[in-house]
Amino acid sequence: MGSKAPVWFITAASSGFGHEIALNALRRGHTVIATARKTERIQDLADAGAHVIAFDVTAPLDAIDAIAKNVFEKHGRVDYLINAAGFILEGAVEEVTPQEAYDCFNTNVFGTMNTIRAFLPWLRSQPLASNGVRATVVTFGSVGSWTGGASFAVYAMTKSCASSLAESLRYELSPFKITCTTIEPGYFRTSFLNPGAMVQGQKRIDAYEDEKTPSGQTRGALKVTDGNQPGDVKKGCNVIVDVLTGTGVGAGKDVPMRVVLGGDCEKVIRGKCVSTIQLLDEWKEVLRSTDHD
Repeated sequence: MGSKAPVWFITAASSGFGHEIALNALRRGHTVIATARKTERIQDLADAGAHVIAFDVTAPLDAIDAIAKNVFEKHGRVDYLINAAGFILEGAVEEVTPQEAYDCFNTNVFGTMNTIRAFLPWLRSQPLASNGVRATVVTFGSVGSWTGGASFAVYAMTKSCASSLAESLRYELSPFKITCTTIEPGYFRTSFLNPGAMVQGQKRIDAYEDEKTPSGQTRGALKVTDGNQPGDVKKGCNVIVDVLTGTGVGAGKDVPMRVVLGGDCEKVIRGKCVSTIQLLDEWKEVLRSTDHD
């Protein structure tokens, strides 16, 4: 990318993957624009050399447009647009209110879409980097992109959307030399499941609280999993930055459609592929019978 350091714009840099990606990029001498709703939550990134700004992905689109304009006026370009904002909403479908579902979609899906929408005019017009890529746009899916489950239907829906968004953008933006990918982590040891970070539906129905039900079992499992996740976020983010920048484990390779992280996520995806092929094989004569002769 020449002598000028690549520029990262990272949403939700106050914790988890967003925070560690910012630190990793800074250690490599890159320019990092780290964002959070409250800048005091990312003071450590400012101390480490990041440019920090207050940014809420659920803000009106004109406010996000203004942020994008200011970023490009100050920094000239953005090489990596990292959409890390998101949270889990735990609740059975019957329990979750329309507002709770909307709020989760508003951050996890609409906020990502609006951020990308605001930055794209600038990304499309900026010069190519020395690697022949104009920019890289990243969404955050998860193991939930591949499987739904009791008491996390809304979260799984949003993560499926995040992965589908990146896949669609990969086609839309290919003529402009903009690449897109989605990060799909399994369970990583971040604050994601901590009380206060994980949002629970306010309405609780006794039938779903029963530990003998799938919903009750999920609730118990999430409590046990918090703090014991198998994934190491520092290792995961080192892989992410390597893959996106074509260095380390990503050297000589194109950025893939999906950056899958964690053995647990791999197991789920492989299982999903096997069960889907089995379904197609079992029903192939029936599904083909619906075509015109």
